[in-house]
Amino acid sequence: MQLRTSVSTATHITRVVLLVLAIAGLLLGMWAGLIRLGWWSLPPLRPMLPMLHGPLMAGGFLGVLIGLERAVGTGKRWAYAGPALIALGVVASLAGLHDGVGPLLMTAGSVVVTLVLVGLVRLQPALFTATMAIGGLAWVIGNAFWWFGAPLPVAALWWMGFLVLTIAGERLELSRMLKLSVWSERVFVGAIALLLIGLIVSLFAYSTGMALFGVALLVIAGWLLRYDIARRRIKAGGQARFTALALLSGYGWLVAGAVLIVRFAGVTAGPYYDAALHSVFLGFVFAMIFAHAPIVFPAVLSIPIVFTNRFYIPLLLLHISLLLRVGGDLFGWWDARLWGGMLNVITILAFLATTVTSLRLRTALANTASSNKTSHLPTA
Repeated sequence: MQLRTSVSTATHITRVVLLVLAIAGLLLGMWAGLIRLGWWSLPPLRPMLPMLHGPLMAGGFLGVLIGLERAVGTGKRWAYAGPALIALGVVASLAGLHDGVGPLLMTAGSVVVTLVLVGLVRLQPALFTATMAIGGLAWVIGNAFWWFGAPLPVAALWWMGFLVLTIAGERLELSRMLKLSVWSERVFVGAIALLLIGLIVSLFAYSTGMALFGVALLVIAGWLLRYDIARRRIKAGGQARFTALALLSGYGWLVAGAVLIVRFAGVTAGPYYDAALHSVFLGFVFAMIFAHAPIVFPAVLSIPIVFTNRFYIPLLLLHISLLLRVGGDLFGWWDARLWGGMLNVITILAFLATTVTSLRLRTALANTASSNKTSHLPTA
């Protein structure tokens, strides 16, 4: 008899397609962001594209990527419905279908991803799994507000909560190896509670809720800087050192973003709002992506990757370009703001190129061919 490999092949194709869709969401989201930033000479491609910058980045890219990572981790086929529905929601929104179709599909997709996270809590009841599940719930609520027509700044705060809680939960899981004290865990729980209170209060007192949310982010950033295992991995060298430096630099941006959110609590547009949000969404979140991509991409694609010092180039450019952009925002330097945003995009593209060129496709193909030969051997 022969062993069948069609299921694994189909799963692999699904992963690749979803990853490509996530990257497409990133590219479209960045294009929309440049137009909104002031590069009005760029063609909008689709009439609704500039208005979809936030949903494309938070859902079309990060949502699909996180949902895909969770689906790969659980190994359950139905889990892939989450990122697939989100991607369909992006397509529906860009296609100009009825206003509610795209947000509805993205909300449904986030529900599926959150169910996966809840399943992890049932499988392994722990503070870190509960934190990620709460983050998923915040994402669902933010998407639901967007679906029902709430202003994007309201939904964006919940989307930010989703990303911060997801990352904090993941880092808490790794920090368990340090045998955290009861006090440190209480501080962590208190920060999560304050974040949720801020989100709820923002629904009827936006300025106050946003300020509370910013204070919570500041506490979480301080906790990560103090207790994350990354501090002990700097001396490890190689990829471990790169990951540690990327993480710690991202926590620095989370501090900056938290301070700006508290200082400018209540703003919903303009340069101060841009500085506060992108300190978190770009400085913090993308530093986390840079840190974990050499680990996540091989796991999703089943293709090995070889780490090189070239990864430091886009990481350094990320911080320089964001400093230029945020400085332009805060000091009214329009050209710095414009070119900082453009350099943000170029930096992310450079990181994607670095990651792709570091994949060892030939090794993966050789391993696949060897596996296929083995699988076709007659068995008793």
